[in-house]
Amino acid sequence: MQALGERSKSLEMHFKPLLAAALLSLNTALFAQDPSHFEVGALKFERPSTWAWVPVNSPMRKAQLKISGKEADQSAEITFFHFGPGMGGGVDANAKRWIGQFESKEDVAKIEPQQVGSAKVTLVTTEGVFRSGMPGGPTTALNDFALLGAIIENPEGDVFIKMTGPAALVKSQRTAFLDFIASAVPVKK
Repeated sequence: MQALGERSKSLEMHFKPLLAAALLSLNTALFAQDPSHFEVGALKFERPSTWAWVPVNSPMRKAQLKISGKEADQSAEITFFHFGPGMGGGVDANAKRWIGQFESKEDVAKIEPQQVGSAKVTLVTTEGVFRSGMPGGPTTALNDFALLGAIIENPEGDVFIKMTGPAALVKSQRTAFLDFIASAVPVKK
């Protein structure tokens, strides 16, 4: 009888730290906050509070955000890519590829190089039927969608930012998106 009690105490001593660690991990996971700042390449961004952090679902993506629309089933996604210096294709090739994912009305697509602070940024916009999916793979046609993209040129590798979603929602976020791009700062090394 006494051996059983000692074994129980021994098990309790071994499992208490494990239980405490498991509860601490669960508490951390449940109450972890989405980052308000995040880095992509050599740039640091501040996430607007109305844009939700989304765990990335592709190894190519460096960050992903979501903007909820008025309807529960409508949202826009913002994806971030960075491949390193000289990688990921040029600005023009990426802008044309992004536009090529849309069936747009004539003269709707725009590629607009501009200076934002000290950075050279190319804005890419279009709207129409968006062919969502991986290049070369199956796609899903999404009607009345829009693209608002920015390619920020940087010696440490360009940063590609692409917002896609229902046209009205994407258009309503243009000013916030441009302010977001302008607020990017170099990562301090």
